[in-house]
Amino acid sequence: METLNYLLPIVWFCILALFLFLYVMLDGFDLGVGILSLTASSEERRTILMTSLSNVWDANATWLILMGGSLFGAFPLAYSTILNALYIPIMIMVVGLILRTVSFEFRQNSRRKLFWNWAFGVGSFIAALGQGFALAGVIEGIPVDANGHFIGSSWDWLNWRSIVVALTLIQGYVLIGSCYLIMKTTGKLQETHYKTAKIAAVTTLIGAIIITTVIPIFSEFARNRLFDRPFIYIFALIPLLGVALILLLLKSLNDKKEVTPFVLTILIFLLTFIGLALVVFPYIIPPSITIYEAAASPSSLVFMLIFIGFLIPIMLFYNIYNYFVFRGKITSDTSL
Repeated sequence: METLNYLLPIVWFCILALFLFLYVMLDGFDLGVGILSLTASSEERRTILMTSLSNVWDANATWLILMGGSLFGAFPLAYSTILNALYIPIMIMVVGLILRTVSFEFRQNSRRKLFWNWAFGVGSFIAALGQGFALAGVIEGIPVDANGHFIGSSWDWLNWRSIVVALTLIQGYVLIGSCYLIMKTTGKLQETHYKTAKIAAVTTLIGAIIITTVIPIFSEFARNRLFDRPFIYIFALIPLLGVALILLLLKSLNDKKEVTPFVLTILIFLLTFIGLALVVFPYIIPPSITIYEAAASPSSLVFMLIFIGFLIPIMLFYNIYNYFVFRGKITSDTSL
């Protein structure tokens, strides 16, 4: 029984990490394409960008819903405390997601598309911004009392460091969105996104360097984790691997590869996730509450695990099948 009590919170921590990674990777390029739609030079180009998302973006967003429900069931204390501490960033994200969803549907049936075009792009930017602020709030730590309840202010998450994290996340989304569009488009439009991918790769790298340098200075929790053995050796390796992947990405973009940049960008996101997971684990509310303190009862975790265990392969199969069916280029009859 003790072994089960020890393993179940770890299993659920890994499941939540998987859901979050799949959401950031899949809905990340959705948000990136939405932000890039603001720079489209013609309605025809913007239509191609929107069409590239029309058959996949609903499935991508389901991972966020699944993650929220799983967090509520597996770690109810973390759910209530994190939402209390990060209520404003999460509401910013929700407003952005609602705005882009409504505008996407209304645009298809509207004769005058200008307003809905801007609403979709701005909604994508706002949603990514809220996610970046929430991420920064978790990284820097959430103050809680002895019972794990939030005791800070509603604006603890807002500082210049959270702005840097949010802008870097937006650049990361633009990068993966550009790489996705490289696979889905042709001609001049594809050339445009080779350029946006190069710019986003460089700005993402600059933002990552600033975050890696600054966060340990201002966050005692992050500093202790980063310089604690044996993690110090792992964290020394992750930035080197990240720079190597960025260089390989830039080379693949210069060589006009189509699939390789997207794959390399996914690896960059995965490497970042591994680093963040190692910094946070075993805490679910840094720097005070561990997964063991915040976990639901073992019976609840087992019941949820049985249900989710059936659901995960079904959702993965649906996503893979969806991308397989709608693979290929989005083209236009006229030159772009």
